[in-house]
Amino acid sequence: MAWLGKIPFWLKTLVAFAAGIAVALYWGKAALPVLDPIGDTYIHAIKMLVAPLVFFTIAASVARLGQYEGDRESGAGGRALRLGVYTIGWFMITSAIAVSIGLAIGTYFQPGRGLSGLPLDVEPAKVIPPPIDVITGIIPSNIFKSFVNGDVLSIVFFAILVGAALGALGQKTKELGVLVEQASQVMFRLTRWIIQLTPIGVFGLIGSVVASYGLGALKPLIPYIGLIYLGCFIELLVVYPVLLKLHGLRVFGFYKGIFTAQQTAFFTCSSIGTLPVTLQVASDNLKLQKSFAGFALPLGANMKMDGCGAIYPAISAIFIANYFHIVLTPQHYVIIALASILGSLATAGVPGVATVMLTVTLSAAGLPLEGLALLAAIDRILDMMRTATNVTSQLVCATLVSRENGLIETGSPLLGKPAAKVVSAEG
Repeated sequence: MAWLGKIPFWLKTLVAFAAGIAVALYWGKAALPVLDPIGDTYIHAIKMLVAPLVFFTIAASVARLGQYEGDRESGAGGRALRLGVYTIGWFMITSAIAVSIGLAIGTYFQPGRGLSGLPLDVEPAKVIPPPIDVITGIIPSNIFKSFVNGDVLSIVFFAILVGAALGALGQKTKELGVLVEQASQVMFRLTRWIIQLTPIGVFGLIGSVVASYGLGALKPLIPYIGLIYLGCFIELLVVYPVLLKLHGLRVFGFYKGIFTAQQTAFFTCSSIGTLPVTLQVASDNLKLQKSFAGFALPLGANMKMDGCGAIYPAISAIFIANYFHIVLTPQHYVIIALASILGSLATAGVPGVATVMLTVTLSAAGLPLEGLALLAAIDRILDMMRTATNVTSQLVCATLVSRENGLIETGSPLLGKPAAKVVSAEG
């Protein structure tokens, strides 16, 4: 079996993708009893890593953030706060760009106009918790319950506190700090092992989608699907490369380094599920300092969603308005933009975030929630591209902040030839 190790990872994934579609088209729904368990097992394996990886990585990262010379006055907590403000600032800027692209595409192409008679699948309305409940829910009353339930934001909050305490205590907790660091390394090693299963998981996941819905059911909505993908491609191939170039970074080096994370996101449809891979490519491939990457990327997996939270609700709101013959006013567009930019922060950590984001946007703009049912059957097809865009945006923001704060290590493909100067951690 040694020859399998010589096949490029991307090629193995591509072959598995084609094989999954072929099996689904040949056997149809009869293949689901085989395909579903394969895909589900892979998803479970990825999700198994999330809670311990997030906790140990963030705790170790925040503890390290205050250890650089020249930052001792602010300490770990102060440095984490400053970098957090930088990171969230880039989250907001890139989200504003993404929603503007979504609105521009929707306004130009007017998806849904002239379309009628689509089947309304039963899609129960999502319960949207008030923002204050989301904020208060971040603070766990029982951290062990948060681990069991997979409440990532609560785990992030607790890990930040633990890391800040470790950094503040310094030598008094040196042994515990080393143990936390070692635990984070163990989780990275487990992640590398699980990543090798991606082609098998892809086979089951894509096969299940095609076997469940077939290709014929998608025909009336192909133009709408194409616009969602177009918006995401503009972000991936135009906006992000421009931002990277403006920061003096190599675009090819960035995309080559994150390709594994993009693949995983595309097929798993989960930013949280992809987080172990996202952290790995950020530290191993892009050479972002682990102390920052381990802090910013879990935050981004919950709060930074250019695909689900900006492009998708913007285009979908226009599609639904056209389908129900509702004329959108300038006020509608402003509300859609604000709801898309701010909504991802207010609904962070809520399951089914794309549907939640669209629900928030439709509710804010006064558009019919029945429109959610129009898109239920194709959500998986949309979610693949949305999630790949989400994960890319998280890595872009982490990379830009790393560049601005001198947190890119020597030898990074982002910096080009060795002659390129790397700014030290002291700035």
